[in-house]
Amino acid sequence: MQENSQIELYVTVGDDQQNAALEEMLASLNLDAVVNSTLHQVAVTQQVMLTLLVTDDAGIQEMNTHYRQQDKPTDVLSFPLLEAPLVDAPADQLWHPQEQNTPTFVTPPEMVMNLGDIVMSWPAILRQAQDAEHAPAYELLYLLSHGVLHLVGYDDQTEAGYQAMIRIQQAVLQEVGQET
Repeated sequence: MQENSQIELYVTVGDDQQNAALEEMLASLNLDAVVNSTLHQVAVTQQVMLTLLVTDDAGIQEMNTHYRQQDKPTDVLSFPLLEAPLVDAPADQLWHPQEQNTPTFVTPPEMVMNLGDIVMSWPAILRQAQDAEHAPAYELLYLLSHGVLHLVGYDDQTEAGYQAMIRIQQAVLQEVGQET
């Protein structure tokens, strides 16, 4: 499988020591393999980039309140930069393009396409991993695949979209050798 992603990683979960410890743990995971496998599963072959921010509950709650009007922490948020879904899937599995009053940015052919941003809550990852009785690394990689699917067009607001995303995420983690 050809590598076709670049990830910009930011960590803001606490003080410098906590951030450094989490960055070290993340460096031991193959984030690129999960992103590339997710893209491969949905037939996205062009060069892409994305930003991943791992933060705390307060940071993600602030974003969830501001962007989704839900005043509570969540596990993962995705902010696609695409005008329309990049993947070819049934309409009931995809998000719908938003009405925009501003001109859209078109990536020149020689540039890497920026898919958007994924934000994750480290405390939520730890809680969900404990509840599901698997490793925090597994939960993080599962949510990373989930976030990438949202960036390229999938939506889990319908049962069909939810089931498609779950199926793809499980296939990705199996492909990259992650065990629960």
